[in-house]
Amino acid sequence: MKKILVLNGPNINMLGLREPGIYGNFTLSDIEKAILHLAKELNVEVEFFQSNHEGEIVDKIQSVKDKVSAIIINPAAFTHTSVAIRDALAAIAPMPAIEVHISNVYAREEFRHKSYTAGVCIGQIAGFGLDGYLFALKKLNSLI
Repeated sequence: MKKILVLNGPNINMLGLREPGIYGNFTLSDIEKAILHLAKELNVEVEFFQSNHEGEIVDKIQSVKDKVSAIIINPAAFTHTSVAIRDALAAIAPMPAIEVHISNVYAREEFRHKSYTAGVCIGQIAGFGLDGYLFALKKLNSLI
């Protein structure tokens, strides 16, 4: 069976409370439930991981090499700062990864326009809220 890791970075655990005008009112639990529902339809197994700590995210990426078929990653603030997460994703290539952002990072502050991780992902989805994760799941399912 296909297995996809859904990895979320810092502050994603605060969804529903954190800046609802930007991120909406849904929670991380809502995202996971929606992904599980679609994954069942697609006959895909999913694993979830969220951390506010860069090293834990790097460790998780390294730990899934040869254990999952693909990764959906929302590096959140680490998108714009983490060479370490970028290098971890590069190290597990050719495993496909898609970078997801809930908000349209290109319509926000200029510092959010630079992604260290997008260059080692097969694509990036930004600005579609919870649906971005579902788009990524469908695309990865069609590729693996």
